[in-house]
Amino acid sequence: MTGVRFCLDLTINQLSNLKSRNRMSAVASIPERSQTITMSDMRERFFTALLSDVLDGLGCVNQAMASTIRPLDDALVMVGRARTALYLEVFEAPEPGENPYELEIELVDSLTADQIPIFCCGKSGRIAPWGGLLSTAAKFRGAAGAVMDGFVRDTREIRRIEFPVFHGGIAPLDSKGRGKIVAIDVGIECAGVKVRSGDLVFGDADGVIVVPQEIEHQVIVAALEKLKGERKTMHALESGQSLAAVFAEFGIL
Repeated sequence: MTGVRFCLDLTINQLSNLKSRNRMSAVASIPERSQTITMSDMRERFFTALLSDVLDGLGCVNQAMASTIRPLDDALVMVGRARTALYLEVFEAPEPGENPYELEIELVDSLTADQIPIFCCGKSGRIAPWGGLLSTAAKFRGAAGAVMDGFVRDTREIRRIEFPVFHGGIAPLDSKGRGKIVAIDVGIECAGVKVRSGDLVFGDADGVIVVPQEIEHQVIVAALEKLKGERKTMHALESGQSLAAVFAEFGIL
């Protein structure tokens, strides 16, 4: 196809199928998961290193996004459910009458409380899909944050409204004429991690972790148990015990 390149390997038939799909059906089918604690509790008590260790213990060792994904404000913590978007890199200006932001607008306008847009932008270094206006609209709808392996702009405004954004870089580029969303609520790979709409996403100053829905309850229960051990370990160290003695007792480092 002249002038375009996919950020993921998709055939023309696959793209046609994605476009014809009812884009909201994926979100509607996201199952409600019983949680041991609330999103707010997780935001206060959990951290990415804790969840990464738990996932490692379950054999899921590829759930941390690449270290290039950084928080715009490392004082903010983000936890919520993914809403995915797949970007297509383009090299031509939109045709007259074409709205290159159509699916971007659809996704943001359909966000609900504690959801997190996850944008797969590829590795071109040309796409900056997120800025101050989208952050304002998403925050108003109760979104928990946004994640992209592309760039972010309007950084002062986003920091001012204290909306958690995790990004692959900062640049003033508009996405128009450089990239556009071709599918939403489909399986993607963002910064090396596979993500589906409804997956649990957690971000803090150390990075971003994705917890697949099918093991979410198991991860939360294990994280709560490990958190108890972390606290006991910290208290023992603060009391002056040696690291070797504490590790021998609790097995946590």
